[in-house]
Amino acid sequence: MQVFAASFSWGDDPLARALAPPPNESDEERTARMNVEIEAKRISDKIDEELQRQEKVKKKEPRPVKILLLGQSESGKSTTLKNFQLMNSPKAFRSERASWRAVIHLNVVRSIRLILDAMTEAQADPEGSSSGYPRLTTEHLMLKMQLSPLVQVEEALARKLVPSGTAAFDAARFSQDDKVYYTNSVRSREVAVNSQFAWKGIFSRFVASTRQSFESDASGPGWENMDDTGRVICACREDMIRLWNDATIQALLHAQHLKLEDMPGFFLDSLDRVASPKYVPTDDDILRARLKTLGVTEYRFMIKDKTLTAALREWRIYDVGGHRSSRAAWAPFFDDMDAILFLAPISAFNQTLEEDPNVNRLEDSILLWKSIIANPLLAETSIVLFLNKVDIFKAKLEAGVKLSRYIVSYGNRPNDYESTSNYLRRKFGQVLRDHSPQPRYFYFHFTTVTDTKTTSTILRDVQDTVVLKSLQKSNLIE
Repeated sequence: MQVFAASFSWGDDPLARALAPPPNESDEERTARMNVEIEAKRISDKIDEELQRQEKVKKKEPRPVKILLLGQSESGKSTTLKNFQLMNSPKAFRSERASWRAVIHLNVVRSIRLILDAMTEAQADPEGSSSGYPRLTTEHLMLKMQLSPLVQVEEALARKLVPSGTAAFDAARFSQDDKVYYTNSVRSREVAVNSQFAWKGIFSRFVASTRQSFESDASGPGWENMDDTGRVICACREDMIRLWNDATIQALLHAQHLKLEDMPGFFLDSLDRVASPKYVPTDDDILRARLKTLGVTEYRFMIKDKTLTAALREWRIYDVGGHRSSRAAWAPFFDDMDAILFLAPISAFNQTLEEDPNVNRLEDSILLWKSIIANPLLAETSIVLFLNKVDIFKAKLEAGVKLSRYIVSYGNRPNDYESTSNYLRRKFGQVLRDHSPQPRYFYFHFTTVTDTKTTSTILRDVQDTVVLKSLQKSNLIE
């Protein structure tokens, strides 16, 4: 023992040297140092005790209910998440109206840009001899020139929503060259924000300055509270209405197979209202607004369990990206999920994927549904199918679009809504029966998630079902 002591010095160990008392320490200095160390240990012990207490409380509380929203891009996941917010946190949902106003204005100018792009393409063939496009008049070209400032408005709004210097910002840039003829892939390009980027905070000063008028004045904020982009949109309102209602422009869009009314974030049928100086978005407007998000969006809220205690329970809803490149990031969320809401947009039966024009969107949804159903990690997870965008689906059928032309297996069955919807329900149900690792009940709903009244009823039923299954899993009820 003496040999060890003789061979040891503080200089041998950097940590020991750092913790060693100062050389030539006086008794007063030693007492002060020891008091500081005692106080530091007391605080550390107190923190440890608080962490242990919180851990015990957490173990006694019911575990949060976790729900994952899945589906391809533009299937309605973000709108479903907004419905959950509206149902469970209506005050917070409505406090964000000023921020959503900017998004709706972005949706409007994007739709107008697509029309201007279509007109540019038609100008390349002024006689319409090779393309079959209707001939544009001098009045049309004058209208196009008067609306050209909206292209700059779109980029200005994109700069506000997406921080410069990021990949998302670079992807959101738009060409201002009238000589560029846009392809379908470029036409569908849109602003995308990262879910971790607090884009709503960008408008915090506007929200703060107009909060009183939003809450107390039904007419909303006036011209004095509007930014430059809002002023331009209001100034162009009458020209935008004329452009959208013009018969030649409608014929041109039809010739280019451009159905703006079927696209998310369509507001051209409400221009007189949404482009007015005192416009305040309604709940339905916010649900219809389109803003593409990258990454994972999480929303938390508390609801009462339908038990004798009626205890509050936390719910966590996760919205993950549906683009093909984002699907690899789904797997980490499969663990410990109580339910999955899978959205399949059946209205997309005559559309192809933006990322792969050779793949039909409805067929992609079916294959995606199959991969989720067959995943062994989800064998114990409740899965609810939303066959979504029924309103657009019905409109296409009524317009004479044949399901059998795009889904060959449908054959010669009638092209009415009842027959086609029953076929799709059975098709998705058969995939579940054939590929589920174990027998499970087929929960499905035909939905239009932009319809707040109907969707809220469906989501409340889903909430009740999920709570019941969660309680059964926890052996709290039989």
